[in-house]
Amino acid sequence: MLLQRSALAIARRAAVAPAVRRSLATSAVRRDAVPDTKMKGIKEVKTVDDLFGPGAPVGSVPTDLEQSTGLERLEIIGKMESVDVFDMRPLDSSRLGTLANPVIVRSAGEEQYAGCTGVPADSHNVIWLGMSRERPIERCPECGSVYKMEYAGPQEDHHDHHGFQEPKTMADYVKPEYW
Repeated sequence: MLLQRSALAIARRAAVAPAVRRSLATSAVRRDAVPDTKMKGIKEVKTVDDLFGPGAPVGSVPTDLEQSTGLERLEIIGKMESVDVFDMRPLDSSRLGTLANPVIVRSAGEEQYAGCTGVPADSHNVIWLGMSRERPIERCPECGSVYKMEYAGPQEDHHDHHGFQEPKTMADYVKPEYW
């Protein structure tokens, strides 16, 4: 009797192997998959309609390239061709920007944020500076470095801002000769 109970206890604790092992059919299908030959390169993208992915075949999981659209798709296509579409290089922190020679920040949008860490780099905590098309120059309050936004987007603005005026700051009250 004791022998039967201990045999049952051991059988319960033992790992039971499944009758059917998991197949690697998905890996074989993925390995034999044919690459998409109608994929457009970065030079063939001319309009917004070129930035829509083909989607995945029915019954499969789409890749990022197949399901992405818009700017995300443009970035992925650019990375595949070793083109940095959004110019993600760090800003020049080897020098202190001045009003005569500011650190240039390129932007394709109406406004851009830049993080100043001081000169030399990492000499103070990150201070975020906001620049816009109306106010393209900002000065770091900690180290005094000057940053200037260069707008690289379309020159015409199709948005109606309903008479919005940016709130005044202390910089609006500084005499022009001090700039």
